[in-house]
Amino acid sequence: MKKLALYILFFASNNLFSQEIKFDDYFYDKTMRIDYFHSGNYYEQFLTLDEVYEEPFYAGSKTKLIDKFEYGEYKFEVRDSSTNLLLYSRGYSTLFFEWLTTDEAKKIKRTFSESIVFPYPKKTVNVEFYVRNDKNEFEKKYNFYVNPRDYFIKKDKKYKFKTKDVLINGSIDKKIDLVFLPEGYSEKELKKFLKDVDKFVNSLFSVDPYKHNKSKFNIRAVLAPSSESGVDIPGQDVWKNTILNASFYTLNSERYLMTKDYKTVRDLASLVPYDHIYILVNTTKYGGGGIYNYYATCASDNPRSEYIFAHEFGHSFAGLGDEYYDSQVSYESFYNLEAEPWEPNLTTLKNFEIKWKNMIDSLTPIPTPSLPEFKGKVGVYEGGGYSAKGIYRPFIDCSMKSATVDNFCPVCKLSIQKMIDFYSE
Repeated sequence: MKKLALYILFFASNNLFSQEIKFDDYFYDKTMRIDYFHSGNYYEQFLTLDEVYEEPFYAGSKTKLIDKFEYGEYKFEVRDSSTNLLLYSRGYSTLFFEWLTTDEAKKIKRTFSESIVFPYPKKTVNVEFYVRNDKNEFEKKYNFYVNPRDYFIKKDKKYKFKTKDVLINGSIDKKIDLVFLPEGYSEKELKKFLKDVDKFVNSLFSVDPYKHNKSKFNIRAVLAPSSESGVDIPGQDVWKNTILNASFYTLNSERYLMTKDYKTVRDLASLVPYDHIYILVNTTKYGGGGIYNYYATCASDNPRSEYIFAHEFGHSFAGLGDEYYDSQVSYESFYNLEAEPWEPNLTTLKNFEIKWKNMIDSLTPIPTPSLPEFKGKVGVYEGGGYSAKGIYRPFIDCSMKSATVDNFCPVCKLSIQKMIDFYSE
């Protein structure tokens, strides 16, 4: 009996090389999704295969297959198994990594469901997983061999909900395809969901630099109702039967609104072509979340929802880090102060040359004091990444620091623009 080839290995990195890849030589115009379990604790972690899926749409670029940013706590590379040729790569982060920075991770082990997606290969591929080490450098840790002709690869759709095209500007391989998923909207509230989608789409394109790039986006919505309206709020003993199982108090932080049910998130998103996922949560309570190349969430009806929306999309889409340092979070020592963070808007000055040094006026001191004379100037201001000392941000204020809308600093705007350009042609 044929079985899905699975090998999990630990070994040193091979020589990396790249050349121009012709999409049609190596891929079909559809998506392969690998679901796996990420387990461990602060001291150790490992991956185990769950399931492999064939999904009907591939929305990504057919020319920009290799990741140029190297953002995220993890990355994966897809290689031709016979030649070791690098065919595709992406960086990403996960909720599991954020959990690793909490005190609980030093006491117990947990398992999180995760997945990656890439264009469906024509031949057997070696999917290699990388994890950042203490120096913030990627190290290869695991790999899965996958034969695309294996008959255990799932093709059935668990869900068959209706979808809606909200904004279509062109071909899916030449635009940024954003999908909105509903959480806590009952059948009767799906019209409200679509109104909320329109509200946040209008809000997104009122923010610089998105407003200058509206033509580069396609936006769709999946009309997936929940059995009950609302969302879980464990701290108030509120529990709701919802389709994505989202919850406040994620990682024991009251306003952190996320879901661990990543399989269902992927299942719903796969009903349309997508590059990025945004979950709208039907609640008035303040909260949201965003993780790079994972998903973003936002409370639908809070007075500060427009800020939450833009801020969290900054995380999930552009890989921006939090610039605030005086708010309560559950993380302990989220950043290693002896290494340069991968986020483009944070620095420890350990390797500042790769960040925004070329955007600073020669008369601006490094570090830069937070004084009125430097307001509106790109500099290196201490405080960011949940720490008042040792981590620096590029501007006195920004939408990644304070609850302000359309207030991204020049460094964040440039980072967002680079990501927009990468995903569109």
